[in-house]
Amino acid sequence: MRKPCCEKKETNKGAWSKQEDQKLMDYIQKHGEGCWRSLPEAAGLLRCGKSCRLRWVNYLRPDLKRGNFGEDEEDLIIKLHALLGNRWSLIAGRLPGRTDNEVKNYWNTHLKRKLVQLGMDPNNHRLGLTRPSKSFVSNNNHTYKAVNSNSQALNSTSDPAESNTSSLPDLNLDLTIGLPLMD
Repeated sequence: MRKPCCEKKETNKGAWSKQEDQKLMDYIQKHGEGCWRSLPEAAGLLRCGKSCRLRWVNYLRPDLKRGNFGEDEEDLIIKLHALLGNRWSLIAGRLPGRTDNEVKNYWNTHLKRKLVQLGMDPNNHRLGLTRPSKSFVSNNNHTYKAVNSNSQALNSTSDPAESNTSSLPDLNLDLTIGLPLMD
């Protein structure tokens, strides 16, 4: 059995200070990520390794994208969710700079509600019984409609006149699990 990630004594919990963020960023910039269990002490932080790892991965990494999700990102999340379901890390892998947790939270707080308002079931992306003729036209001229009941995916075209086709766009989903490729 593995021992806990930290001895629960004298570790800070709750919000991170700017000074703690800076210590963590400085340490990782100089030494790399390494072993998260030993990092807090080496960096001079009174935090557990898990807390440091989550802070870095979800908030401090320089490649993270900040700000609101764009319509193109929303479109892609909806399409990928139709294909992959709640596999947030696979979906986030197609959205550079977005974390799996951020994508999951955005789905649950915004996009799921948007599909419900359009009369679509957010679990299977099919039109519900309450508003079967409702469709959604976004500002970038994409029309969303649920495809026939034999399919569980969305149909999206740039031309609303072509929205009756039942083919999905080529999303180039190279979904492999393994170590990230180093450039």
